[in-house]
Amino acid sequence: MRRELAPPGDALALTRALVACDSRNPAFAPDAPGEGAAAQLLADTLTAWGFTVDLVDAAPGRPNVLARIGGGHGGRSLILNGHLDTVGVAGMTHDPFGADVRDGRLYGRGSCDMKAGVAAMCAAAHRAASTGLGGEVIIAAVADEEWESIGTRHLLAMGLRAHAAIVTEPTRLAICPAHRGFSWADVRVEGRAAHGSRYDIGIDAVTHAALLLAELDGYQRDVLPGITHPLLGRASFHAGPIHSDGSLSAYPAWCTVGLERRTLPGEDGAHFVHEIEAAIARVAARTPNFRASVTPGLIQQPNDVPVDHALVQGLKAAATTRGAAAPIEGLSCWTDAALFTAAGIPAICFGPGDIGLAHAAEEYCPVDEIAVATDVLTQFVVDWCGPKGVAWGS
Repeated sequence: MRRELAPPGDALALTRALVACDSRNPAFAPDAPGEGAAAQLLADTLTAWGFTVDLVDAAPGRPNVLARIGGGHGGRSLILNGHLDTVGVAGMTHDPFGADVRDGRLYGRGSCDMKAGVAAMCAAAHRAASTGLGGEVIIAAVADEEWESIGTRHLLAMGLRAHAAIVTEPTRLAICPAHRGFSWADVRVEGRAAHGSRYDIGIDAVTHAALLLAELDGYQRDVLPGITHPLLGRASFHAGPIHSDGSLSAYPAWCTVGLERRTLPGEDGAHFVHEIEAAIARVAARTPNFRASVTPGLIQQPNDVPVDHALVQGLKAAATTRGAAAPIEGLSCWTDAALFTAAGIPAICFGPGDIGLAHAAEEYCPVDEIAVATDVLTQFVVDWCGPKGVAWGS
């Protein structure tokens, strides 16, 4: 049955339609359908709104929506980016796909992270284009940001480029030109299996892992506070899952620990492995029979666009014009903005909703923030792309 499409430029209606589509990322649940239904709905909607639209698979069955509007020549181009995938719904306290509006909030999985932002950017592009734009607006609504960002990576590998990009992740309507990166690693600590009574031959891999964690915690207390960024604060580290083959009556032969380092602009996430190896060496120097090895994991680099960049100041001016405060802040989480900036496309984040509600048992986005985000982005697109027939910079 064909869904009724949102009226042209109606961000709230489009948000509700997208939230009602189950677009859980298959990486999080075996029954997750992926982004297909949401991508098709958005493609149909944007086509009806006058965009030129393509569905581009980032992987089999994992479509991106790539839509264009404007392009009257002479203005600057702009990418508006957001992801269509969501995390799972286990433990949610309300209907994850109900898209209910009550008490000024729109509830549902993905309402905050980040279907409200996707809807706001699409509505803003449509509204701005109706004024006649010199530059082109490119909508990139992508797959898989919640896991490995194959959607945005694929579009950039295809050669997608523009003068700048805005990623409409939830920022509580703050302008976020910088965000943290992260680096994952797994450590395997070796022990020696033995009966629980045989302290004379057993080597406890879990206890040795605890020694390493204590060493890394000391590194976090003593060294990482000295690595800072004016918008993001200090660098950080934490431990994740711990596993072993032991039981209450046996010494474990091995223990694995997942580790995460949150990195700041100016740091390279690949260095985390060396930090861990140095900690292993320090523990081994004072602990007999201590042996451990590191396996690097996923690395996503930080993002940093100067506060005085035209993109940041232009969005700030647009917010002021539309009566929005839009403070300039750092964003704690990682986003696809880093991929655009690394590809030579300065990218910042700005969108409705609070990242603290992302992935939560109760997820919602304030309806008024969707409206404000749409207004501010509309103004920015008009200012950035310029009027049709007027050359940029003239």
